This record gives sequence, C-alpha cells and structure tokens, in this order.
Amino acid sequence: MNPTHVAISLDGEPTLYPFIEPLVREIARRGMTSFLVTNGTMPNRLEEMIEHHTEPTNLYLSLYGPDSQTYENVTRPMVPDVWQRVLASLRLMRHFKQSRTVVRLTLVKGQNMHNPVGYSKLATEGLPDIVELKGYSWLGESKQRLPINAMPYQSEIREFAREIAKATEYELVAEDEVSRAVLLVRDAHAANLSLDSP
Repeated sequence: MNPTHVAISLDGEPTLYPFIEPLVREIARRGMTSFLVTNGTMPNRLEEMIEHHTEPTNLYLSLYGPDSQTYENVTRPMVPDVWQRVLASLRLMRHFKQSRTVVRLTLVKGQNMHNPVGYSKLATEGLPDIVELKGYSWLGESKQRLPINAMPYQSEIREFAREIAKATEYELVAEDEVSRAVLLVRDAHAANLSLDSP
C-alpha cells in the first residue's frame, strides 16, 4: 500500500500525456523514485521538465536505429519529422543533471544491428550516463513479424558493444546473459551506478 518506485513505461509513449511533468514532480514530492522510458518523439515534454527543474530518477530513451533510414524502417512512424524529434530529445538528455540517463538499444539482427559508429555518434550527442544494449527476444506477437534468427547471440551483443565503446569514451562494465544485455558506462561514479539500485 506504500509504493516507493513508479515505472512510467511499457504501454504506449508516456510523454504523450500532457501532464507528465507535474506527474514526475508529484512522484518526487511523495518521496518515490520515477523511471521514465520514452521513445524521444515528444522533445517538448523533456523541455518542460528542464524548464521546471523536474527530473525523473531514471530517464531512458529507446533508440531504434543509428540513422534516419534504419529508424524509420524499424518503427514505421506516423509523423514525418520523427528522426529530428528523436535527435532533439537526445540532445536534451545532457541537460538532465539529477537523473540517471540511459540510451537503450534493442538490437535486431538484419534490422538495426549495424553501424556501431552511427550509434556511437548518437551517444556522443546525448551523453547519457549509460548505453544499454539489449538483444531482441523472439517472443509473443513479434514471432509473427520476425524470424528467430533476428535474435542476436550474447557474444554478438558484446562485440557490438565493444565496437561502440571503441568509438566513444564509454566502457563495457557489465552484462547479463539471461537478460541478454550489455552495459556501457561513461563514468560509473558520475552515473551513480550500482547494479542493485533502482
């Protein structure tokens, strides 16, 4: 009856909600942590948070491609300027000083798991504390859209992460084979990185 963590994610794009900034502020006022995951298509909501000095505890931006063509092929957006919106959101991430900022790459072989240098340049644009690389899992409805070989092996995710690290100031600090994830961190101390913290 007394929750301490609030996840604002999972079902749709939360920054479409016009009162997302007051919601995050209220969560903090109640002494709870907030975990906001966005696809970056509503940079104006992030601007509102910056203007009002409202920051979620964790701010995740899901990035689906290293360039506009890949991004649009993967996401099939309904707005014409989606890539410019995502770039604007990425650039805003560096202005969040209290949040732990994360760019999450969900890697799908044959779709968006290419051009690590392009992803490296995007990481440099946003300067997130963490770049999380997660392999696509062949589950649920996606099995009707993608073949099983779209799911990368952990070794492939790790090697892709190393390629990104080579072109940036990020270093590979952790991986979890069960989750099929690899973490790159710019500065573990500055990111307040603890693998068991919220």
